Amino acid sequence: MAQRNEIGAVYLAGMIQGVALVTFPAASAVFTSTSAYGLSSTEYGAMFVPQAITAIGSSLLGAGLTRSLGAKKVYLQGLGANLLSMTLLIVSQFVMHAHMLAFSILLAATACMGVGFGFTVPALNTFAAGYFPHRVDKAVLGLNALLGLGTALAPVFIAIFVGLGIWWGLPLLVSALLVGLLLFSMRLPLDAQASAAQVANSNTPLPTRFWVFAAFVLLYGVCETINGNWASLYMTQNLGASTTLTSLALTIFWGTVTAGRILFAATGRWFPEGHTYRLLPLVVALALVIVAFIPKGDPVLGILAFGLAGFGCSALLPLTISFGQKELTSIAASVAGGLIAFYQIGYGIGAFGVGPLQSWAGLDLQVIFGGTATAALAMSALSFAVVRPSAGRMPLTATKEKYHESER
Repeated sequence: MAQRNEIGAVYLAGMIQGVALVTFPAASAVFTSTSAYGLSSTEYGAMFVPQAITAIGSSLLGAGLTRSLGAKKVYLQGLGANLLSMTLLIVSQFVMHAHMLAFSILLAATACMGVGFGFTVPALNTFAAGYFPHRVDKAVLGLNALLGLGTALAPVFIAIFVGLGIWWGLPLLVSALLVGLLLFSMRLPLDAQASAAQVANSNTPLPTRFWVFAAFVLLYGVCETINGNWASLYMTQNLGASTTLTSLALTIFWGTVTAGRILFAATGRWFPEGHTYRLLPLVVALALVIVAFIPKGDPVLGILAFGLAGFGCSALLPLTISFGQKELTSIAASVAGGLIAFYQIGYGIGAFGVGPLQSWAGLDLQVIFGGTATAALAMSALSFAVVRPSAGRMPLTATKEKYHESER
């Protein structure tokens, strides 16, 4: 029963983290509305820079802090940082018309979100791998499916609360969930399972293969963020979509991310993860090209295109983490945090880069979405290097077959 509670807390935390993470981009219409915060596109993009910086730093520090403090304390600190982020976001709405003050509070809020994400997500991936050591791919995919479910729920909640005239009801709801999760998690002995997935030697240098994984997740971060953070503004500015359709597009994007993770976790035995991994970047590239050529005033096609993009993104990040943890055993304790750090570098590029490209280079969002397809094609090329069996090591699919044979 105790272990069941721990597993439940870990997977519930993944979903709540997803809601918290997308609270900011889900409220993009509020942040850019002249009747609310009145942020420009550049300011809106800059709002996520502190998040990327602190997420990178906390992800890289997480492995060392886990060894010195324990995974449970790092995880709880991450939840606390998420709670502080939501609190600052709620406070900011009381001064939204004092532009610089409100913007400063928003920057502090996203910085706290970066700390929360950087501490919490690697810890959760480590917990999941520790609980299910013989099913790491499925465990990590399942965890990230629930994280994806949370990201899909955030736009739905924001649409409901905006309709009620209290958009800040979403960070208030997330705050309440985080408080409950903190109180519940404090009573659980989470460190015991985390230790099964960690390696004690903290002085092991990063192997060359790590940088292949890192390059892949950086490109993935760019592609996911272009869709996740800018889909709402694209729908309103380029396609003239209503608030409802804009929220629906973001919900569909994150919803297909979740559905894809569930699907590929369930079909891994019949359709090997390596094939999935090579196929999905091409789906992302196709979706970005479709977005670039959508005629103005056709929001329905925009919703479908973002749904396709979400499906393409779905399994790529969790599979990269699980492949890395299984192959790079000498640095297993650092893999999740290190890859999350590079994912956040890509997130920062995607979140901030669009604003200057619009205001300084004069590029339309359609051109930017189309150009991002090159990053997806680069991911496709790298995918063949990521899933390549290491010298002297058994391919992942063969390892699974051997394990199932031993069970029989």
